[in-house]
Amino acid sequence: MDALILSRIQFAANISFHILFPTITIALCWFLLFFRLRFIKTRDPAWEEAYYFWTKVFALTFALGVVSGIVMSFQFGTNWPGFMERTGNISGPLLGYEVLTAFFLEASFLGIMLFGRGRVSERVHLIATFLVAFGTTMSAFWILSLNSWMHTPAGFEIVNGQFIPTDWLAVIFNPSFPYRLAHKLLASALTASFLIAGLCAWQLIKGSATAGTHKAMRSALVAAAVVIPIQFFAGDLHGLNTLEHQPAKVAAMEGIWETESGAPLTLFGIPDEAAGTTHYAIKIPKLASLILTHDLNGEVKGINEFPDAHPPVAPVFWAFRVMVGVGTLMLVVAWFTAWQLWRRRGQSASGKVQLPRPLLYVLAGMTFSGWVATLSGWYVTEIGRQPYVVFGLLRTSEVGTQIAPSMIALTLTAYLIVYALLLVTYIGVLKYMAENPFKHAPLPGRESALGKAGV
Repeated sequence: MDALILSRIQFAANISFHILFPTITIALCWFLLFFRLRFIKTRDPAWEEAYYFWTKVFALTFALGVVSGIVMSFQFGTNWPGFMERTGNISGPLLGYEVLTAFFLEASFLGIMLFGRGRVSERVHLIATFLVAFGTTMSAFWILSLNSWMHTPAGFEIVNGQFIPTDWLAVIFNPSFPYRLAHKLLASALTASFLIAGLCAWQLIKGSATAGTHKAMRSALVAAAVVIPIQFFAGDLHGLNTLEHQPAKVAAMEGIWETESGAPLTLFGIPDEAAGTTHYAIKIPKLASLILTHDLNGEVKGINEFPDAHPPVAPVFWAFRVMVGVGTLMLVVAWFTAWQLWRRRGQSASGKVQLPRPLLYVLAGMTFSGWVATLSGWYVTEIGRQPYVVFGLLRTSEVGTQIAPSMIALTLTAYLIVYALLLVTYIGVLKYMAENPFKHAPLPGRESALGKAGV
């Protein structure tokens, strides 16, 4: 493999590992803020138990996100020098704004959130939690603004081969940004919800649950049941925007080869790019046109309309189906579990979650389902942008490094080994934490409920 392919694989590996952790922390900190507010309002120690347990999960996840993000940013210089040379006047400031308005905010107040208990007032502690949550969201705002600009560039002119900003509002709020931001924030909410529900279910299975487990689990399940239909709606809007600006990506997602009116929806099949067809396709007549254009006879452009400017079909086609499939499974599980909670709401006066044991195993098995949906969706987005790095204007092949392929292969191998070890360790630590809830130091003038229970 040449340097371009190896660099693409290396960047994909790094961003795939990195995105796992911000996808959790963006929404998890808002859950922490909710837990904290509920404790302040009710003075129920169960909410405080939930807050401090999940604060530790947040800290661990945040640390891995920061470290992997730093490594990823290095590759702009080592593997993609042409990208920064050509787009640095736009990508540089946007990345800088993320550091100044988001990362510094998170780093400054994370210490107060983690270690301020008993050392600062409740109000300051609550404000610190809010600012960390706000910082994680602002981080997503700036990164997705840059990423969206690469898909739907706006507010610039090209001077001597360089992209020069002419309208920063148009750059930041480019045509696909609102849809991409909403879709990502909702994806984070679902990822965090199923992580919380899954670990809490595991605690119930293993008999290590505390009062905070039940509070956190109920909150996560209700959040998932509410968010998932909104995510489907946001995804539909995002798809319509993509059809307008990147029709080749949509054609690859749907496996549509020839432009046609009343295009069928291909549920499954095997795309064959060489033959220009999808073998063994299972189709529903006219449904693709209805979904994509909201018209049974709407026209959808085919892949063959873009002979030298369409993405690789098979990865986009299958990644899209994995994303939709996992999302549908999330919808079924979230709604069924919410219905079970509603049915059993009067069975426990203490507010404990009462769910059938098989359902607990299902929730535990879906702990990281948000990761699967997020990665597959990210592959649809990023592979679907090829062969461009700035859509329609700058090809990926124009900005790659001249480093020897053997050196890239060496660092790629090292990254993969380290990332595999870190991922296994991370999951192992979460499992250990779930099975052995931490004993929190008592607040001034009050023992913690965990300490009283001897946990």
